[in-house]
Amino acid sequence: MPIAETQAGNISAYIPTNLISITDGQIYLDPRLFYEDQKPAVDVGKSVSRVGGKTQAPVLRALAESLRLEYAQFLELEVFTRFDTMVDERTHKLIGHGRRIRAVLRQPQFAPLELGEQIALLLAVAEGILDDIPLDRVDAFCAGLGAWLAQHCREVLALDDQTASLSEDLQGRLKAALQELARSVAGPPAGDRS
Repeated sequence: MPIAETQAGNISAYIPTNLISITDGQIYLDPRLFYEDQKPAVDVGKSVSRVGGKTQAPVLRALAESLRLEYAQFLELEVFTRFDTMVDERTHKLIGHGRRIRAVLRQPQFAPLELGEQIALLLAVAEGILDDIPLDRVDAFCAGLGAWLAQHCREVLALDDQTASLSEDLQGRLKAALQELARSVAGPPAGDRS
C-alpha cells in the first residue's frame, strides 16, 4: 500500500496527485481530526474508494448510503457555526446528529465491531435513535451494544456478509431493542435529574 505524507495537507501536489491517479482510491488521514480525538482520523470528504462499496456487506452498504452525505453536510455546518453564528432549531438538530455520527465512527484501538454491531449502530444513526442521547453518553451506548444485542436481538449478531438486507420483522425488533438501550443509557429525562 503506497503511503504519502503531504505538506500542510496539500493533496494537489505532484506526488499525491500522481499516487491518487494510479491507485483505486485513497484514505486521507487528517491531523486536525486526530487531535480532536477522532480515531481513526479519516477525512471522509477527501477519502475516495473506487471499490470500497462493492466490498461491503450488502446490508451494511444499504444502511450507510446516506451516512456520507449527512456527515459531509454536518462538517460544512460545523465550520459555519464556529463563527458564533445564530442557528435555527433545524440546523442545531443537524449538527447534533452529525456529532453523533462522528461519535459512532470513533473506534477504540484493538476493538473491532462484529458485523451485527456495525449494522445496529448504522440503523441507530439512520433512525435518529441516538439523537436524544446526551453526546457524552453515546460512547456508553456503543460500549454496551454487543452485550445488549446478545440479550435482546441475538439474530442480528448472526448476520454475515452475504445478507442482502434486514427483514422488516428483524429491523423492527432491532429498532425496538436499540430504542430501549438508548433510553437506559440516556438516563432520566432532563426535568427528572437531581
